[in-house]
Amino acid sequence: MAWKIEWDERAIKDARKLEPQVRQSILQYLRERIATDDDPRRFGKPLLAAKAGLWRYRVGDYRIVCRIEDPKVIVLVLAVGHRSKVYE
Repeated sequence: MAWKIEWDERAIKDARKLEPQVRQSILQYLRERIATDDDPRRFGKPLLAAKAGLWRYRVGDYRIVCRIEDPKVIVLVLAVGHRSKVYE
């Protein structure tokens, strides 16, 4: 089953601020690993506390924060950024 990757407006702005090489790595990760797998949770980790219900994926020093919407088969990207700032 293929998952559809959708982007929140904030995540698009975050991605545009990244260096082109980092942005390309993140897009490739989402396209090749998350979108094509049967279970996108297999690659990520759940967030806790105030961000419970969200998932994060690691690409080097960068993180992708997503909401997985099972009924719609969508992974909604909410934030993208360096690990030191993405959870703010």
